[in-house]
Amino acid sequence: MRTPVMNRIELTIGGMTCASCAARIEKKLNRMDGVTATVNYATEKATVTVDGPVTPADLIATVEKTGYTAAEKQQEVDQNSEKADPLATRLWVSAALSVPVILLAMVPAWQFTYWQWASLTLAAPVVVYGGWPFHKAAAVNLRHGAATMDTLISLGTLAAFGWSLWALFFGTAGEPGMTHPFRIAIERSDGAGNIYLEAATGVTTFLLAGRYFESRSKRRAGAALRALLELGAKEVTVLRGGAESRIPVAQLAVGDRFVVRPGEKIATDGVVEDGSSAVDMSMLTGESVPVEVEPGATVAGATVNAGGRLIVRATRVGADTQLAQMARLVEEAQSGKAEVQRLADRISGVFVPIVIGLAAATLGWWFGTGSGWTAAFTAAVAVLIIACPCALGLATPTALLVGTGRGAQLGILIKGPEVLESTRRADTIVLDKTGTVTTGRMTLAAVLPAAGQDRDELLHLAASAESASEHPIAAAIASGCGDHLPVSGFTSFEGLGVRASVAGRELVAGRVALLRREGLTIPAEVEDAVAAEEAAGRTAIVAGWDGAARGVLSVADAVKPTSRDAIARLRALGLRPILLTGDNETVARAVAAEVGIDEVIAGVLPADKVETVKRLQSEGRVVAMAGDGVNDAAALAQADLGLAMGTGTDVAIEASDLTLVRGDLSAAVDAIRLSRRTLRIIKGNLFWAFAYNVAALPLAAAGLLNPMIAGAAMAFSSVFVVANSLRLRRFAAAT
Repeated sequence: MRTPVMNRIELTIGGMTCASCAARIEKKLNRMDGVTATVNYATEKATVTVDGPVTPADLIATVEKTGYTAAEKQQEVDQNSEKADPLATRLWVSAALSVPVILLAMVPAWQFTYWQWASLTLAAPVVVYGGWPFHKAAAVNLRHGAATMDTLISLGTLAAFGWSLWALFFGTAGEPGMTHPFRIAIERSDGAGNIYLEAATGVTTFLLAGRYFESRSKRRAGAALRALLELGAKEVTVLRGGAESRIPVAQLAVGDRFVVRPGEKIATDGVVEDGSSAVDMSMLTGESVPVEVEPGATVAGATVNAGGRLIVRATRVGADTQLAQMARLVEEAQSGKAEVQRLADRISGVFVPIVIGLAAATLGWWFGTGSGWTAAFTAAVAVLIIACPCALGLATPTALLVGTGRGAQLGILIKGPEVLESTRRADTIVLDKTGTVTTGRMTLAAVLPAAGQDRDELLHLAASAESASEHPIAAAIASGCGDHLPVSGFTSFEGLGVRASVAGRELVAGRVALLRREGLTIPAEVEDAVAAEEAAGRTAIVAGWDGAARGVLSVADAVKPTSRDAIARLRALGLRPILLTGDNETVARAVAAEVGIDEVIAGVLPADKVETVKRLQSEGRVVAMAGDGVNDAAALAQADLGLAMGTGTDVAIEASDLTLVRGDLSAAVDAIRLSRRTLRIIKGNLFWAFAYNVAALPLAAAGLLNPMIAGAAMAFSSVFVVANSLRLRRFAAAT
């Protein structure tokens, strides 16, 4: 007998073709005792909380009874998730065969003897092979008493193809010399001489294209996790029995001691046992200044040792590390996103049953009035054909294609249709500081000589001394002067500064404590300058020689020149900016004041960033988040709209909805404007696609729609949708 347990189970769901499929699975799972389930169509996952004697096998069985496939999610990331999509083959085969069928049907001059039989030969593989995903989904829906757009697509294409077969083999359409003359007229026809092969192939190919692009987008859902796991070190140098040896990181155990040389990634979470250095922890904390570590300090895996040699004792390995926990944060945030319920799917819940009912009523009415089966079936098939969502299938993909293409030209990458709705509704934008508002690199901000000292001499001597150090702050000072003097007797004091002989002077540069320890006096004006620079959020380095401090050099993570203007334009779009950073309060406030942001949240870790976004969302706000680092990835995924700076990490880019290739906040303004414009175009396309269907359905039901009018109307609706989408090519970046 099984004992009740509270458990969280994740399933990978297969076979879903629209948001209504996810809703159906979710409904079935939630009917089980003790089960609370959420099914996400976009990520093809079900997150299930079980309170009772329900096993994963029970959940999988329920999903399979609903008509879909399910498997317990594997802990490791699927390395084969980028394999070729079988939809691609169906799409290209269908496109190649459909073009001549459509051209022959629409251009009477090209209709040679027996052209109709050539069209049948080309159309059959498209309808059967190309349309198989739609037919299969329709069959699954039928078994469970449901109807979706797949049902309508399958019915319409099979009806058109089936009627064409009847007309060719039993009607007059198969006779030599048969043509479809182009007549702009509405008249009754018994349908015996009409074929609808171009409608069957065109609808199949267009909608297959839409399904393919949607599938390709969803296959990338796990890319953020792969990118995160790729950040970790692959090998590590361990100390065992007094000797060093290289082993794969996977073989590292808790308690092992390992060596981290300058420039290497730290293999796993641990405690420093020997050595001191500066560690770049910005991927975890967002802190732009490297953290000084010494024996007893904790370090995290995948962070970078920027200074001296360290010996670290491993305290957490594998799934327990901060990196692995961050991967879980990203995954949970992605899975927890609100389900995307696209407009076409919502309307199809009502539209599809109405169309099927209207087709059945048309068949019954015409037959009941004594018009015969041929006329009755012709009118019923016309209803299904004219209702087939050809333009509807183009409405979203064409606008996305043009919009994303134009975005790419402007350095903006849009990931999918659900992104567009978020840009329209967003009212708050959370901005990471390092690498988003600022450059993310330490640069020389100011050179402040003491009274009577020459500024150029101070910079020249200090930059020369610092050029011998590997520390990022030293590198920032060294880059302030291109011509370095020879250096000798160089000594580095980890976490404090350096001492060196430069141009005959014994120069000391670093913290005030180091200069005092080395016996140099610190004038009051120098101390005041240090305090002022630190109050402004900068890191102050004091340089001195001949027994006294001679001035202050400050370094800072400089604000990008476009940030202030971009933030003003984001406000103009109705967005409230908030600065969110792992840096300290002083630095954050200084940057916020410089760019015009009033609200600051500082000193936060990755999990805190996620919680901050969740808190804002719980207040009813629709949150956009802009960031560039691994530490931002989970928050980017949690936000209603994630914007990643293209100059940032692959993890942040993959977890986001929009990628700004230029790495410039002004691109965020253009991204939101373009996305909102694309969404308006899509909604316009959907309206006219449905309006065409609704207007044409009464004509079809009345038996007043001949094949050429139906074909021309369908072609016009598709051309209109494409032309409307092409207007996005004229979108221009704001100046």
